[in-house]
Amino acid sequence: MEAFRQVAAGKKPFQRAYVAFMLWFVGRAIQAAARVDDEIAAEFEALPPGFTFSLVVLPSGPSMVIGKDADGRVRYLERSPGSRKPDLEMKIKSIEAAMLMFTFRESTAAATARNRLIVDGDIPAACAVVRILDAVEVYLLVKPIARLAVKRYPAWPLSRFLIGRPLIYLRAVLGI
Repeated sequence: MEAFRQVAAGKKPFQRAYVAFMLWFVGRAIQAAARVDDEIAAEFEALPPGFTFSLVVLPSGPSMVIGKDADGRVRYLERSPGSRKPDLEMKIKSIEAAMLMFTFRESTAAATARNRLIVDGDIPAACAVVRILDAVEVYLLVKPIARLAVKRYPAWPLSRFLIGRPLIYLRAVLGI
């Protein structure tokens, strides 16, 4: 046993940086979409007051935390859960699985089916969060890429895209 050398896994800085940026931007886009889109706002309204959820890349990768404040407004809270425990934790098992999801080669539904996503919390709330993530991805991505990222591409009217997409991008970039 003495002959074997212990090899540490690589840090993968590019992948970690890319996933961290995507989580930051998607988190801010969720906050923006909750103010712009009525369906996304309705999904959040159905969640209990003070609800928070996190999306974390394991083992110690980047993360995002989204929650409703006392007024019921959706906020991108921070990059890591810190000391408080979110009501719903969605954990991506590895940085490679996160890259598949955030380079839009695999949908959230496919990642769940392939056991790459762990849900710790209320299952109906997790379903609502997945619907919110899918709607935000449809807003953020062009149609050919969004078809890969979501299970079913919605049949929204063109006006919803023409009005909602620029507002969500603007609010996500400015953080308003």
